[in-house]
Order: sequence, then C-alpha cells, then structure tokens
Amino acid sequence: MDPSSRFLETLTRRASEMVDALQRIVDSESPTEDLDAVQHTALEVAEVGRGLLGTSPEVIEVDGCSHLRWSFGAPRVLILGHFDTVWPMGTIDRWPFALDGDRATGPGIFDMKGGLVQGLFAVSALSDLDGVEILFNSDEETGSRTSQALVEEAARRVKAALVLEPSADGALKVARKGIASYQLLVTGRAAHAGLEPERGINAVVELAGQIEAITKMGRLEAGTTVTPTLTQAGTAQNTIPAHAQTWIDVRARTDAELDRVQAELGSLHAKLDGAEVNVERRHFRSPLERSASANLFDLAVAHAEKLGLGKLQGVEVGGASDGNLTAGVGCPTLDGLGAVGAGAHAEGEHIFISKMAERAALVASLVEALRKS
Repeated sequence: MDPSSRFLETLTRRASEMVDALQRIVDSESPTEDLDAVQHTALEVAEVGRGLLGTSPEVIEVDGCSHLRWSFGAPRVLILGHFDTVWPMGTIDRWPFALDGDRATGPGIFDMKGGLVQGLFAVSALSDLDGVEILFNSDEETGSRTSQALVEEAARRVKAALVLEPSADGALKVARKGIASYQLLVTGRAAHAGLEPERGINAVVELAGQIEAITKMGRLEAGTTVTPTLTQAGTAQNTIPAHAQTWIDVRARTDAELDRVQAELGSLHAKLDGAEVNVERRHFRSPLERSASANLFDLAVAHAEKLGLGKLQGVEVGGASDGNLTAGVGCPTLDGLGAVGAGAHAEGEHIFISKMAERAALVASLVEALRKS
C-alpha cells in the first residue's frame, strides 16, 4: 500500500480519538495574555501529545509564557503551531464545544486548536519519528513576542516548515503579506484654548497633517497598505493638546515595499513651527513570498492527488503568522495546513470533522517525503 493511502486509512479509523482530543484542548481556554490559563492549556496539549507520541515535550518558559517542543533525532522538518486564542476566559461557558453533524464549534477550534490535533495525529501515524520537530507556542496571537527566537532558531536547522494555521476555505496559504507596525508620536505645547491659544502648538493639528501624508504612502496596485489605526490625543476639552499619537499598520508583499514605507515614514518632519514628530517601529514580520512555498506546494498537490483529495488550491492572504518568521530566515514554508472550516476570530468559528483525517494524512505524507529526501 502506498504510504499516503496507509496514512489516510489509519487516521480515518482514529477519527473519534481525534474528536476526543479536540474537545479536551478546546475546553481548555487559553487567551494569550492570561498566563495561568495558557500554562494550563500547555499541560493539556502536552498530555495529549505524550499519549500520541510516547514522550512528553520540553516545556520552555520565556517571560511566563509556556511553549512546547518535541524533537526527534536531527530535525529536518518543523511542524509549527500555537495554542493561544483571542477568546477571553469564560467564553466556553456561553459557547461550549459542540458537534452538529460534520461541524464542530467552540472558541479557538479553527484558529488553531483543530490544526494542533491534526498535526499530533499526523506525526503519530509515522513509522518512526526521526527528523521531526514540533513547536507549539503560546503567544502567536499577540506577535510571538517571547517565542519568535525559538521559531527562527528551529527554522534555521530544518529543510522545511509546515504551519498548522487554518486553511482558507480549504486552500493552503502559499503567500502572506509582511507586516510592520509603527507608533507616530507628536509633541506640541499645551495652552488654554480660550485664554491664550496663541501660546499653544496643537499636536492634533500636526497629527492631522501627518496622517494625510501617511495615507498617501500605500500602493494598492502593489498590494501595499499603510493605515493609521488607533489614535489618541489631548488631556482636557479646553486645553490645546500637547501630545498626540497614532499607530500605523503596514502590509506589503515584498521586503522592498516594507523598506520603502519605512524610509518614507522616517523622513516625516513637523509642519508646525515648534512641533516635534517621532516615528518608532514596534513590530515587524517579513513576507512569506510565493518563492518560499512554491516547491512545498507542488509536493502537497502531488500528495493530495495520491490521497484522492482532489486538486489543492493555494492563495495569498493579508494576515501574518509564524510562517512569516520561518520564511524570513530562509526556510521553505507551507502554511494553512490546519483545519478546514471558517470563522477565525469570529463568533461561531467551526471546523469540519470529516476533513481532519484527510488533512492529517496530508501532513503525515509531506513529513514522510521531506525527512527522507
């Protein structure tokens, strides 16, 4: 029997086990910023993995965040995922895990606890585990602040990274825009708005001019967006504001475009006499460009056909993931190998149970091919 077919047959037989593991992990709430909750979920995921893989993961604590790593032999393939979610504690009480025919729902099930279960079962179906590394982090939803170094270190020592983020309506994610966020700070001078407004330097007026310039930096034809977002200013209704700030969300398909926008932001200067303008970059992820995923996607298409799953599609998406980090250090990366469903970060997110064994078999087939090539 072809190995791919064997994987699908084995994992299809274990479908009910996959659902049990899925419910266990979904029931364990894990909002990123609740470190106690995330630590509890780390233990739950570790226990599920121990039962499937025969060994417990290394638990890596960084600034109170718990990350899990299994490594077998000299790593050649990285399986990457996260178990934190955007849902606050208590969400499970009003929106519990539930099955309705082929659909399973619950907070975090699509992004991305379903993918974690599929990944663990995929690895458990291999004839041996040599060459596999699994890294599940707990702060991806807020930018992987404490785990970025772990992800990049792992990516540098393998030949490929397979990311268990959810699919896009069944399609794999072959490209992701890079993302950068900046904080624009404006300093003026406060004064009484009625008694002596001429003594003030209005930071809001200065900021308005800067925002007008910033919005012209985008290039929609190139896929580059530059968007002022969260904005704050002032201390009192009758006071000329001395300080104002806005956050700037930048997304682009290439590093060259990200560099261009950074240079233009760095060249901003105050328009009002006496005002000061300062731009600071707060967050950055390189793009996952199509060149980083092309060969892996072709391999996935071939294995999907062997499995009888039909023709896989590949799409570009605007959101970033840890796949941006692995691609950013030069590691071939294929994203969107997780659950098939819909509704990431939205009420009612769900996955299709019938697709779990299929996608797990696809991951197993890719790992088997990559670690032996």
